[in-house]
Amino acid sequence: MHKQILWSVALVLAFAGNITSAQDFRAYEASSDKTLVETEAGTLMGGYADGIYNFRGVRYAQAERFMMPQPVDHWEGIRTAVKFGENCLIPSSDGVANDELFNPHRYMPMNEDCQFLNIWTPEISDDGERPVMVWIHGGGFTNGSGIEMVGFDGHNLSKSGDVVVITLNHRINALGFLNLGAYGDKYKYSANVGLADLVAALEWIQANIEHFGGDPENVTIMGQSGGGRKVRALTAMESADGLFHKAIVQSGASVTDTTGNSAGIIEATLDVLGLDESEVGQLEEIPYLDLLSALRQAEEQTGFDLTWGPSIDNVLVTHPTGNVWSERAKDIPLLIGSNLTERPTVIRNSPESLLADNKNDWSDQYARQKLQSRFGDNARAVEREFLKAYPNKSLADAYFIDDHYRPGTADAVLAKVRQDGAPVYSYVFTRFSPVMDGIAMAWHCAEIPYVFNNAELVSTSTGGGPEAAAMAYKMSSAWVNFARYGDPNHDGLPKWPAYSADVGATMIFDNVSEVRYHHDRDLLPLITN
Repeated sequence: MHKQILWSVALVLAFAGNITSAQDFRAYEASSDKTLVETEAGTLMGGYADGIYNFRGVRYAQAERFMMPQPVDHWEGIRTAVKFGENCLIPSSDGVANDELFNPHRYMPMNEDCQFLNIWTPEISDDGERPVMVWIHGGGFTNGSGIEMVGFDGHNLSKSGDVVVITLNHRINALGFLNLGAYGDKYKYSANVGLADLVAALEWIQANIEHFGGDPENVTIMGQSGGGRKVRALTAMESADGLFHKAIVQSGASVTDTTGNSAGIIEATLDVLGLDESEVGQLEEIPYLDLLSALRQAEEQTGFDLTWGPSIDNVLVTHPTGNVWSERAKDIPLLIGSNLTERPTVIRNSPESLLADNKNDWSDQYARQKLQSRFGDNARAVEREFLKAYPNKSLADAYFIDDHYRPGTADAVLAKVRQDGAPVYSYVFTRFSPVMDGIAMAWHCAEIPYVFNNAELVSTSTGGGPEAAAMAYKMSSAWVNFARYGDPNHDGLPKWPAYSADVGATMIFDNVSEVRYHHDRDLLPLITN
C-alpha cells in the first residue's frame, strides 16, 4: 500500500515536471519525507547516506546571457535534488585536464544555464545553527565548476566537522565577465555577472540555509586559486555586505593578479562577426562556441591579450581585486596561504618530465647548477635561505619553490594586517605526497583533499594511509574551527597565533606541522627579483 501511494505521488510529480525518471523515483521512495526541505521557491527532495543529507543541483538563480541573476521561479509539488546541476560552458580543450593524475576530476554536462549549488549537512530543520562553509571553485575566471574535482566532495567534511558544506557553479569566461558596458545601460552589469551569481548564491543561502541545519549568521566563503581571487573580490563588493562573515583564501593571491580587460576586445570581435555597434545585441544570441571563436580571432588579429576576471565597473565592483584590501574587508577574519612548490606547472602537468630528470636523484652539485640556471646570481643565497626556512626539505626542492603565490600571499597578509581589524591566520602547505616517490611535491591544488577531509577518497593523489589521514584531520579541523569560531586552533596542531607584522607567525602544514616566525622573509626577495 505504501509503495502504491509513493507511485501515485511520483506520477503526479512526473506530470508536474519534477520527478522525471525511475532514478528520481527510487531516490524519492528511499527517502520518503525524510529528506524534504521547504525553500522560499518550493519543496526540495534530496538524498541521505552515511549520516549526511545531500541536495545536489539546487537552483539558486536564473539569468539571461550577460544579464543579472534573478530569483528562482516558484514551483509546485516536490522538485528532486539528487543529481548535480550542469556546469558553466568553458572553452574547448582536449576534454581531459593535464593534471588528472594528481587532481582527479569529474566531467559533467555543461550549459549556460548553470546557477546550481550542492549542499551536504548532518541534519535538516533541527535549528542546528551549524557553520556554513561555501566553496568557490578555481580555474581562474575561465574554467572549473563546483564539482570539478573529486576532492571537492563535501560529505566527509560535513560529517567530521558537523558543518554545512556548499559547492556551487556560476558563470565564467565570456558568459560571466564580457564587458559590454560601453554599449548601453542594458549591459552595465555584464562585466561582472559571474560575481553577481556568487552574490545571488549567498543571498539564497541567507534565505534558506536554516532549513538545512545551517546558521545564516555564520557563513564562511572559501576558495582556491581563481576561487580565492573570487573570495577576495567578494570582500570588496557592497552587494555582498553581510552575506558572509569569514573568508579563506587558498593560493588566491599572486604577484601578477590583474583585473579583467575584455572591454578592449569587443569592437574587434564585432568586426570579426560582421556586426556594427548597433547590432551588439546579437552577441546575446549567437552560439557560445561561435562567440569564443570570434573572440579568439579578434585576439589574433589585434595582438590583444584577453584576460578574464572582474572589471572595476564602478557599479558592482568599485575596488581593485589585487593585494590591496577594501575597507569592507577590515572586520572579516581571514585564513590565507599557499603551497610550497605549486607555481612550476611542470609539477602537475608533466610528471614524465619530472621522472626524466628526477630531483630525488640529484647530487648537490647538480642541484646547485639547476639553482644557478633559475636564480642566477641569487642562487647561493636562495640555497641558504630556503634550507633555513624549510629545514626538512632538500637542496633539490629549492629549485621548484613557488615564486608566484607565496610572495603574493605574503603581500596580501601584510596588507590585511595593516588594516588593524579582524585577525589573519597565515599558512604554507609543504607536504610532499608519496605518490611517484614525491616528485610532484606540494603542487597547485595539492591541499584541497585534506581541507575537505578526502585523503582516502583521492588516495591516488594523497597516497592514502595514516600520514594522509593525519594531514586531513589537521587541515579540515583547522578550517572547520576557523569557520565556527574565527580561530583555526585545535588539539591536533601546535599553537597557531594570528599573524602580526612584528611576529609573523605562519603555520607550516606537513607530516610534522609547526609554526615558524618570519620564516621566509629573507627568501622571498631573492626568488622574485
